[in-house]
This record gives sequence, C-alpha cells and structure tokens, in this order.
Amino acid sequence: MSVLLSSKGVEKRFSDIVAVDGVDLTLSRGDIVGLVGGNGAGKTTMLRLLCGLYRPSEGSISFHTEEGLQRPVHELRSKLGVVPESTGLYHRLTAWENIRYHSRLHGIEDDVAWTRTLRFAKALDFAEDLHRHTRGFSRGMRQKTALLRALVHGPEILLLDEPTGGLDVTSARMVRELVRQLRAEGGTVIYSTHHLAEAQLVCDRIIIMHNGQIRIDGTPDELMDSTQTESLEEAYVALTSDVARTDAKDEPESKLSKMWRSFLTPSSRNREVSEDE
Repeated sequence: MSVLLSSKGVEKRFSDIVAVDGVDLTLSRGDIVGLVGGNGAGKTTMLRLLCGLYRPSEGSISFHTEEGLQRPVHELRSKLGVVPESTGLYHRLTAWENIRYHSRLHGIEDDVAWTRTLRFAKALDFAEDLHRHTRGFSRGMRQKTALLRALVHGPEILLLDEPTGGLDVTSARMVRELVRQLRAEGGTVIYSTHHLAEAQLVCDRIIIMHNGQIRIDGTPDELMDSTQTESLEEAYVALTSDVARTDAKDEPESKLSKMWRSFLTPSSRNREVSEDE
C-alpha cells in the first residue's frame, strides 16, 4: 500500500522536557495502527504532531498525496479527522448541529454530510439521537458524536486519542466495531490507547511508546518474537522495563494548540455551555 503519512527524526521539546525523542514512522493507506503506552509515554504529543496541531522542534512530518507529492501535515489538516480525549461539544446544539457545523467549515454540503453521518450513526446505534441536544449526553454519546464529527468530511486518516476511555462495555464495543468497519473499507486509523489488549482487538500493527521513544513497531506476533515472550503483555513489560519518567511537566499550550482548541470548543465567553470546561 502507498505511504500516507511519515515522520523523520521528529523531536518535540517543552523547555527541558523531551516529550517525543527522535521518532521515525511510516503509515500506509489502509493501516490500522495501535499507539500504546502508559502515562507520559508521549502518545498524545505524537498524535498532536501527526495531525499538525504541534510543530516538531526537530525533524519533519509529511502527508503524502495520491499524486506522490509530500507536503507538511499542517498544510493538509483537512485530510485528517481527529477525536481528542476532550470532545468539546456545544451543549445548546443537537448532535447533528455540532456535526453539521464542523462539516460546513470543511465546505461539505449539508445533504452529503447528512448521508455520511447517518450511515456511520447507524453503525453506532446512534441515529435516533442525532436530533437531541447534547446537554445531558452520557460520555458514550458524546464520544459517538465526536466520532461522527471527525468522519463527516471524509478524512483520509482518522486519529483517535483514547477513544474508549470512560465508556461502558457496550459503547466501547461499538467504537471498536466502527474501526473494524473502516478497516474493511480501506480506511487508515491511528488508535491511541493505554490498553494493549484493546489495541490487539482492532489493530493489525502495534507501536509501543515509552519515555518519548518508539520501542517497537510491528504485528502482535512480531512483538512477541522479538522479545521471545508468549504474550503481548510480557512483550510490553520486556520493552518498557526501564523506569518511566515521573518528572514530566504539563505541556504548555502553544499558539497553534489554542487555535485548534478554539476550533473544537466554545469560546471562553460561552464556557457554561461546554461539557469539557
């Protein structure tokens, strides 16, 4: 399959903290990749780099067009769909109105956006809730709305940051089923999670990050073979046996991050209507 996204020697520093340290990564069209690691591993920072929210301190991240051209990923963010851990919905709008607002920003006509939304909403058993206001939505319902919002403009790659965090068993299962559906249709997904077993359920390829570095990148069998272990859990422990960094500071919010946050969430004047504030 052709390359879709790549990083070369990517490093991201926050003052004296190196959050991501020299990452080389290639993602091909049709890849379903699990990005696994504990707190402070660098997963969220790596996702923000891959979607163009952060700029690397060193190195580069390129989006590869179907014509074979390479461009900085921040110039082609419309090609990506992102589901951040904080969903940032407008409570005074219905689920569909939140999704439609996003689709209009991408220049998608309402009838096209509705057709796409309804198709995926049915897969999530969410079609009947599209016209409900999001105030009072459960965590699972908010997450489903965020997923539909990320998919409505037809992105070439979907980046999910802890997509099942805090969800009940049924909602988490539906999210995983949607990822499998995207895989069957040739979609490309990066699935960031704390849970190795969850990544194994939906991903063909697993990347383990620890202390800002990629420790291994391969199929589950390759992970076990390389560590001479009999389970993925044993492989993970073997690859991350050095002490995890515990002195990491909160990442400062960059100007680009503030722009992205303002795009996904209400302004400070309307904080009382946002579920994430």
